[in-house]
Formats: sequence, C-alpha cells, structure tokens
Amino acid sequence: MKFKQKFILLALLACFFTQGGFAAQSSSQKDTKQASKESHDFLISKNLDIFNSVYKELDLYYVDTLNPEKTIKGGIDNMLDMTDPYTTYFPESEMSDLKFMTTGAYAGVGAVISQKDKKVFITEIYQGMPAYKAGLRAGDVFVSVDGNSTDGKSTSDVSSMLRGVPQTTVKVVVSRLGVKENLKFDVVRENVVIDPIPYYGMLSGNVGYINITSFTDLSYSSFSKAFSSLKSKGMTSLVIDLRSNPGGLLSEAVKILNMFVSRGSMLVYTKGKEKKWDSEYRATDAPVDTNMPIVVLVNRNSASASEIVSGALQDLDRAVILGERTYGKGLVQTTRDIPYGGSLKVTIAKYYIPSGRCIQAIDYAKRDEDGLVKRIPDSLTHEFKTADGRIVRDGCGISPDVTMEDAKNAPITFYLYSKNTIFDYVTDFQSKHPSIGKLSDFQFNDYDGFKAYVKKSGFTYKTKSEDELTALKDLAKTEGYYERSKAAFDSLEKKLTPDLEIDLDSNKAEINKFISLEIARRYYYQSGVVEESLKTDKQAKAAVELLGDKARYAKLLAPSVSSSKPADKKGAKE
Repeated sequence: MKFKQKFILLALLACFFTQGGFAAQSSSQKDTKQASKESHDFLISKNLDIFNSVYKELDLYYVDTLNPEKTIKGGIDNMLDMTDPYTTYFPESEMSDLKFMTTGAYAGVGAVISQKDKKVFITEIYQGMPAYKAGLRAGDVFVSVDGNSTDGKSTSDVSSMLRGVPQTTVKVVVSRLGVKENLKFDVVRENVVIDPIPYYGMLSGNVGYINITSFTDLSYSSFSKAFSSLKSKGMTSLVIDLRSNPGGLLSEAVKILNMFVSRGSMLVYTKGKEKKWDSEYRATDAPVDTNMPIVVLVNRNSASASEIVSGALQDLDRAVILGERTYGKGLVQTTRDIPYGGSLKVTIAKYYIPSGRCIQAIDYAKRDEDGLVKRIPDSLTHEFKTADGRIVRDGCGISPDVTMEDAKNAPITFYLYSKNTIFDYVTDFQSKHPSIGKLSDFQFNDYDGFKAYVKKSGFTYKTKSEDELTALKDLAKTEGYYERSKAAFDSLEKKLTPDLEIDLDSNKAEINKFISLEIARRYYYQSGVVEESLKTDKQAKAAVELLGDKARYAKLLAPSVSSSKPADKKGAKE
C-alpha cells in the first residue's frame, strides 16, 4: 500500500514538473517570438532612418539637383523588385492605370495607340466607343490633339492628351492614307468600358463557344448573358476559351464557377501571413447547369483568375481542360492606400483550388546568387486528387487533361507582324475597300498583291540563326579561330541568309491567317478577330470533336484504377 502511495506521489510530482517544464518552454517560445518581432521592428526603423539620412545628404550636397519624385519612386521600385512582379506602387498620376486594370474602364476615346517612325497612330478602335462613333480608324496618324502638335510626342504623352473628364470634347486632327487633306474630329470622351467577352456564338453542331479575355466587374454579367443566349439557340455543350486571359477579379471568377457546380462546393480559398486575408469561396447560389459537358481552352498565357476557373473545374471533375500548361500565378493581390493619393498593389496571400493545391509556379522568396527566380521543377511538385480521384499536381499551373500546344510561328511571320508590315498593308487595303461583306463569307485572296507590297516596302529581317552565327563569329575572332574558318563561316552565312521570296511562299497559309485577322479587326473589331480566328483554330476544332465523343469525354474525367476518392476536406493532400 505504501509502495502504491509512493508511486502515485512520484507520478504527481513528475506531472507537476512536466507541466512546469512545458509552461517554461511555452513562455520561452513566447519570449523568443516577442524578441524576434522587436528585432525585426528595430531593423525596419534603423534602415528607414538610414534611407532618410542618405537622401537628405544627397539633396544637400550632390552636385546636381535631384528630382525628389523620380528619385524616391526609383527607390521604391527597386525595393518592390525584391518581391514579385505583381506588387506595384502607383503614384497619384498613375491611378487611372490601376483603375483600368481592375475594372476595364477609363475615361477617354476608346482607342489603342502605338508609335512608329516618331509618329503616334491608332492601332485599334473599340466598337461603340467615342473614337468609333466619331469615325476614327486604325491606321490614322495623329497630327494634333486640342491644337497641340503631336510631333515628337510619345504614346504616353498622346494618351494623356486624349484622356480626360467624361462628356468633355477633345479635338483630334489625323492624317489618313488615301486622303489628301488632314481630317478633323470632335470626340466626346466617355467612361470607356471594354467588354471582357468580345465574342460568343455557336460552333459546329450544338456546341456553344464563349471567349473571355479578362475578369473585370462585367465578366459574370456578360458571361451569364452569353450563356443564356446560346442555350436559347440549342446549345447542349460548351467551350470556354480562356487562352491568353491574364486574370483579374477573383469574385467574378467565383460567380462564373458557381453556375456549373453544386451549391456549397468549395471553389477556392486563400492563405496569407495575416489571418484576415484567409478566405473561403464556395458556391453559394443555385447552379445554372451541373451536367452540360464543358471543355476549357487554356495556354501558357492563361493566368490567375483564369487558372482558378480552369483549375476548379478540373478539380471538381466538371470540365475537360485542353491546350497548354497555364502560367502558374497563384498569388492574390489587394490595394492599400498610400499618402498623397497613391496606392500599393501588394501580394497578400496565395490561393488554393478545391483539391488543396496551390498552382503558383515560381517561388519568389527563393532566388539564386544573381537574384533570379526559377519555376518550381516538376520533381518538387506534389500529388493531389480531384473530387473523383484523378491525380493532379501543385506548383506548375494547370496541366491540361488533353495537351495541345499552340502552333509556333515562322520568323518571317513574326517580323512581318512586329514591324507593322501586315498592319500597314491592311491600312492600304482598307483605304481601297469600304467594306468586305459578311465576315463568315470573307476570304482574303490577294496574296500576290501582299507579296508585291512587302517587296516594295523594303522589308528585311534577320533570323535567330543569323544572330547566333554573328555571335559565334565574334567569339571565333576573339579566340583566334576566325581566319582559318572564314570560308566555312561565309558558306554557312549564305545558307542562313533569309530568302524573302522562298519564305513568303513557304509560309503563305500562316501569313494569310495574320492578314485575315488584321482585316477582321478593321471591319469587325475585337469580335471579328475571334470569329475569324475560329476558322483555322485547331484547338477549338479539337474541343468540338471531343464534345462529340461522349465516351472519350467521360473517360478523360474518370479516375485511374489505382486512385481512391480523397477525403471531403479542404486542402486534403494525398
């Protein structure tokens, strides 16, 4: 009995000291954490003092006068370069750019402008917007804005001149190819809103198609309208095109997802350093259609909110994803007000889609000795499972269920486009053709005329092979091998020099496509570009074929034999 009492006493003492030990350890951890925070706060205060003192000394003693705004802005930009590309400072003068990024709206004339040979010209007109209503065209070259000459002005200078208070008039003078006298226009500025869905329509059979170029505060309403319209036309399956969609508002992506999945479904959640940035987004409304077969088109430029839509539909086994692996942007930004009218767009969290995976492909916190960042290698990604047990991976964007890469363009096509040769040809074409008729019936058939225009323009270009050969020659000269190899270099140079005639003929179909797209843009604007592109769009055609093959579609969404359904738990990782 005494032995038993003694054992209990020892056990109680052990328990007492263990609890005391844990209390001490907990207290010690708390103290360490507090000390770490104080040290961090001190380092911030210390270095801000240093920065402030260095600038004051420069301002007082540097031989030339510094521009305070430009100098401090440069310091801020360099600081933000150490974070990620999405954390950006907008001074008051650039707040209109931030508003356009988040809403797609700005007060102006509704035209895209560019510069060539020190002349600023219009490259695109938005249908229904002020420039369109006034009668301006793509290809028009600015002469003056509100009486101020545009000679020597940059695109940003002219853009600032064109933007202003809604319902005010801006006087624009332009020169136009084929018209002798300069043309004058009174353009009434408006709040320009870019429709995030430039085109929707029926493809082959009963397959509907909706193209979403970005996620602004109009995306859901425009998408819902397009979906209803297509349903009324007999749509039984759908292609959602998110290719080259850079993302935008998370809330709009969630609303569109809610249309196709059961109420209560987890769609996306965020995790940040601060608990207040942790959020869950579920399907809170009744769905519109949970059974219609869907194919989502993506490519390497599909990012952010477009990855949420495609990734969530993949994780919930609600759609087949077709195309290329997406960009891999799993970061969430918010805006914070900065004194004197500025704003800081700052990354505050990462987002996770229903399977629990984060699709962020670059870890900006880990840089090499040169400060460069790299994509997370596939070997370091992790497996997760969709709702029905299909294996998917994190850290690499959204990998499509059906991989189909975009066609690579020939060098000559790239240069014809980037040097505005195709643009200038179409400007000439438009000056001679008041209309082209119905776009669905249009077919460009004057390639010989285009070839003659290119030759007459003096167009030249270099291939990457030529650039590499030039670099190799320079290296050979440095190392003393060039003279003995000169004959070989000369022979290779002749073989690598582009032959304009041959390249124009061998790439006719590809170049023809780009000419047709630019013509469609001139006469039918953004919607025309999409409609025309669908005529030769191999990925869209593949999506239609897939939707017509019910057995293949079902097989792509079926789990592998070895897969088991994951736990119904947010972030469940297999």
